Amino acid sequence: MIFFSNLSAICQGKVVSIFHDSELKALLVDSRKLGAVHGTIFFAISGERNDGHDYLDELYQKGMRLFVVERPIDYGHYPKANFLSVTSSISALQALVGFHRQQFLFPVIGITGSNGKTIIKEWLSGLLSKDFNLVKSPGSYNSQLGVPLSVWQMADHHTLGIFEAGISTTDEMDRLQAIIKPTIGIFSNIGTAHAEGFKSQEQKIYEKLKLFKGSRQIIYCKDHPLLSRCIENSFDDPKLISWGTTKTAKIFWSQTSDSTYKISWNTIHFQLHLPFKDRASVENVGHCVAAMLALKCHPVYIQQQISLLKTVPMRLELKQGINNCELVDDSYNNDLAGLQIGLNFLLGSPKKKRAVILSDIFQSGLDDRNMVLEITHQLKDAEVDSLVGIGATLFSHAEIVKAEIDQAEFFLTTEQYLDSGRWNTFRDEAILLKGARNFQFEKIAQRLENKIHGTVLELDLGAMVSNLNFFKSCLKPKVKLMVMVKAFAYGSGAVQVASLLQYHKADYLGVAYADEGVELRKNGITLPIMVMNPSIESYQTLLDYELEPEVYSLRIAKSLALFLGGKQIKIHLKLDTGMHRLGLIESDVDEIISILQENKNIKVASIFSHLAGADEQKHDDFTKNQVDAFIRITNKIRKELGIDPLLHILNSSGLLRFADYQFNMVRLGIGLYGINPTSQDANLKPVATLKTIISQVKTVNRGETVGYGRAGKADDYPVTMATIAIGYADGFSRAFSKGRGKVLINGKLAPVIGNVCMDMTMVDISDVTAKENDEVIIFGRGNPIEQVADSINTIPYEILTNTSERVKRVFFAESL
Repeated sequence: MIFFSNLSAICQGKVVSIFHDSELKALLVDSRKLGAVHGTIFFAISGERNDGHDYLDELYQKGMRLFVVERPIDYGHYPKANFLSVTSSISALQALVGFHRQQFLFPVIGITGSNGKTIIKEWLSGLLSKDFNLVKSPGSYNSQLGVPLSVWQMADHHTLGIFEAGISTTDEMDRLQAIIKPTIGIFSNIGTAHAEGFKSQEQKIYEKLKLFKGSRQIIYCKDHPLLSRCIENSFDDPKLISWGTTKTAKIFWSQTSDSTYKISWNTIHFQLHLPFKDRASVENVGHCVAAMLALKCHPVYIQQQISLLKTVPMRLELKQGINNCELVDDSYNNDLAGLQIGLNFLLGSPKKKRAVILSDIFQSGLDDRNMVLEITHQLKDAEVDSLVGIGATLFSHAEIVKAEIDQAEFFLTTEQYLDSGRWNTFRDEAILLKGARNFQFEKIAQRLENKIHGTVLELDLGAMVSNLNFFKSCLKPKVKLMVMVKAFAYGSGAVQVASLLQYHKADYLGVAYADEGVELRKNGITLPIMVMNPSIESYQTLLDYELEPEVYSLRIAKSLALFLGGKQIKIHLKLDTGMHRLGLIESDVDEIISILQENKNIKVASIFSHLAGADEQKHDDFTKNQVDAFIRITNKIRKELGIDPLLHILNSSGLLRFADYQFNMVRLGIGLYGINPTSQDANLKPVATLKTIISQVKTVNRGETVGYGRAGKADDYPVTMATIAIGYADGFSRAFSKGRGKVLINGKLAPVIGNVCMDMTMVDISDVTAKENDEVIIFGRGNPIEQVADSINTIPYEILTNTSERVKRVFFAESL
């Protein structure tokens, strides 16, 4: 604990007024951000544009009683306050936090460099958060002011700190080193940022290296010759952990494919699959991997965690733009770390010209001028050709940007930019749209997006997580969960759904075919994957990508054993207990046991079966007979082979209605998407909404016909008809023709007129107030998929999985 009365010695100041001694609990440098009053100390800083002393009256009236000042004031005006008088409030703040830092002995990672500091920090915090109680810099708090505010957060319950440090000239890093005192240092890279504050790149490197004075380990990329030479000249070799594709790197990266590397460090060797390919992201990941190895993380854990990094930029959405442009849309979020992620994404575009539309960034931890400088450096390093800046801060500091980027224009508001018509001047460019929410950049996105196809499948990942957690809550202790992501994850997008499931710790994934599993592996999914329909042609693929086949027949078992020739593989035995689809029947059991006894290289990961009628009460006796058969057969296999594999027979319906038969794993399928195939109560949330737009509205006169085969007709009165942008090529079945299907427009159902066409459908909106470009809900909110399925005598599974892959999937997290 630190009390106000201690500050004179700690901060080399003079306590000139003390009404009541208090423990210091929070630091304040911006009067607008006052939270709790008790224990908060305000550092009045005289800046270029603002003077903190001007806000003493306001803060005192709000109940503040602890102040640090750097110029004379009338102390008698604040009779109940404590005051510390110092030469420099910033220096006093740094000294206080430096003293606070000395109270903690847990590891601290300090990150410096020209680019990537914030991303490495954010990624590392996500990668290590399972094993450590973390404290980190908020946002991009890496300045002389931001660093102490960050480090002050350190507390007894933390076990690891991760802080970034940035400097713009000489003699700054010594002060930050005294505050952070990192035990592990990471030097991200060296670039042109803040070059004006140094005589040379070499001087800049040596100044930044001052952060690592006293560090036990220093991480850097060996592929940067100048940086490597400076580091190796400055520190003893045992402290250094170099990594890279240079063969002399201590952690050697050997690239085996576009996104796969073999990592070698001392006696540790492992394969690493990355969820991206761009140079900047790979370099940032390299620093993270080195830090995780330095912290003794297991390679399997490293791969599992690295695969989750794909979730960092998930909010970015790539769209086809107007005038042959590509639009990288992140129109709801803007911070310095997110800007760098977006710029890295932009660098991966095949377009030669790069443009950025950017709003002011709030709460960056920097003053306005330094924030604009940092933005400018990021834009320059990303080789951005043009910038549109929107907001008062960018507008008032336009000269800083224009000094580095020739094609830069600035507007005070989004409306001003839209009214100018300048948004229509982009040609054959990659455009990053990055805006804070209150700038409403979605209005710009609407102008820039090329609306070729107005049909999208929206997927609420928050609802999906809610459903996953519901089913997890139904599990008995130690029962595992396999989630089926076959058929493009029931039409939802297998890679995105699998990434979410991996993040939320599903135990297994299930796919229908080997190529589905390969796609997941190529996108960083490391969970065990069961392949339900293996073929002889896919056996090598199964081995190459560590996929686990379902063995459902003696033929598959024999051919697999012959192919393997002693190579090891995990399999899943499928039993037919009454479904009479795929599966070993009871008379096959003796022979399958014999095959497995002769082929010890084939390991049985699980034995399972499938319930034929778990969703309906009328089939309950049959379900129980299936379970009895499953128990009888699995007991024999386990006894004869001396194994104890996972056992599973319950699907979504079974889990809801037959909780006693969970064994030690269950399979979740359609329930994940908020569809309850039973009559049981379940707190499930719908995940998917298929929506399109009205392309045209017209009147069909009495007696006229509509569509192919003239199947629709305005019999008794004129019909107001809307043509909507969806057809059977999108998954809207022809079974919905002639009034059987209904869509939701502005809260009212509109029946289909005539036959569904390949790319469009006509509906009757005579009772609906609607216009062109209005939204149409095919299924989802207000038009439940169960109701849609019933209208054509099918099941929700079919409706969901029929949604064509040409329909764009849009992921969001409204329910989180």
